[in-house]
Amino acid sequence: MDAHARIFLEKGYPVTIIAGQGSADALPSGCEFILIPELDSQHPDILAAGAILEQGKIPENFDSLMGRLLAALGSLLPRFDNLIVHNVFTKHFNLPLTAALWTLLDEGTINNCIAWHHDFTWTSPRSRSKVHEGYPWDLLRTYRPDMTQVTISQQRKQELVGLYNCPEEAVQVIVNGVDAAQVLGLTAEGAALVDRLDLLDADLILLMPVRVTKNKNVEYALDVVVALKEEGVKVKLVLTGPPDPHDVQSMAYFRGLQERRDALGLQEEMHFVFESGPEAGEPYQIPLEMVYDLYRVADLMFMPSYQEGFGMPVLEAGLVGLPVIASDTVPAAQEIGAEDVLLFNLDQPPEALAGELLHLADEDKRLGLARRTRQNFTWEAIFKKRIAPLLHPNRL
Repeated sequence: MDAHARIFLEKGYPVTIIAGQGSADALPSGCEFILIPELDSQHPDILAAGAILEQGKIPENFDSLMGRLLAALGSLLPRFDNLIVHNVFTKHFNLPLTAALWTLLDEGTINNCIAWHHDFTWTSPRSRSKVHEGYPWDLLRTYRPDMTQVTISQQRKQELVGLYNCPEEAVQVIVNGVDAAQVLGLTAEGAALVDRLDLLDADLILLMPVRVTKNKNVEYALDVVVALKEEGVKVKLVLTGPPDPHDVQSMAYFRGLQERRDALGLQEEMHFVFESGPEAGEPYQIPLEMVYDLYRVADLMFMPSYQEGFGMPVLEAGLVGLPVIASDTVPAAQEIGAEDVLLFNLDQPPEALAGELLHLADEDKRLGLARRTRQNFTWEAIFKKRIAPLLHPNRL
């Protein structure tokens, strides 16, 4: 729920958490919090009722508990375009709440209900004995077509389809996601740069952690990107270092590279960090901490240099486990990397090297999993592809 709240807020949606315990200061900034004590499965009255229900009996105060929840929720829920309910429709911990939500759905009080199912009491070996035939326990295994049904895995989907006896297409699978910036340990500014360059949606991310000089052979790198693009690869090439803004010739060379890139139609594929700051048109230079952010995001470190005194990026890439592709003119690659890097001769056609890069990326299972995860299983990707389409089109 915390992850959902964060991504909704990031995308500009107002968010309210309605819960039976907790406080606003535990939630992401900007998230509203409403406390309704009877929502808590550990509330004394709910616990007492639950103990009786587990014995197959309906407590005398069941209707009054449900009435308290109806009173609290009935005037509150109509203000929301979307209501996401976690586990309440398939778990037995607060059956008065389940019954209250069913009543509100029958009355049309809830605008767009998304039932997010993680676990199911009726199919669980550990909790199956806690539910019994009839009302209200049957609510936990009854399909409502007026709700969007979501589970977190294909296995859970098959369980729910069997439990509800509903069509498979009636249940959607939306897996749990990861926060890429958090897992990769990105700085806030580094995460913002990754977002601006849309790196996480790429099939292949090439990193050139070098300055803009003729020795770095950026032209060859551009030709490799052309070849990759022609193969249908969504490629990103990121060059981290700047030209010398105080040197006329250095800036002229940089402008020439920009023109060449644009002429090749690589505006979306090749990015100079120097031009990629938060303020459009303003020169942008980043500290080492952000360069290291990019090492952790990239798939391959690419050094097609004509000449290097040593080649420190080879060691930096090695330390973070980033595969290295370097020209045989880079001493660190030749003398230290040896058989653990992909060395190539600058006489090799860019198209041939592009083929080798694709082969390397296809053979390395780590890169394949990293690509699928960032494209499909970060919260950013999950929200865009799976959650946003479920929402009512209006906002509060």
